[in-house]
Amino acid sequence: MEKRIISWSYWLGIACVFGSFATRVLDLMHVRANLISPKLESVGYHSFLQAAFLFFSTEIAAVIHAWFKSQQAKS
Repeated sequence: MEKRIISWSYWLGIACVFGSFATRVLDLMHVRANLISPKLESVGYHSFLQAAFLFFSTEIAAVIHAWFKSQQAKS
């Protein structure tokens, strides 16, 4: 289970990083992409960047937990 969390968190983090780059480039070209609804606030590059940090921190926590369990099994 931990390997799946690590793998999915890593790839979702990578996808969010690319999403933040893409939306930042669109923002620099003054193209506003309303990804949710025209009435709501649009999703910007900062939202993707925060999601990437969330997924990468989840991955780091899962790796540390797996490492800690393997160290306990050895002793």
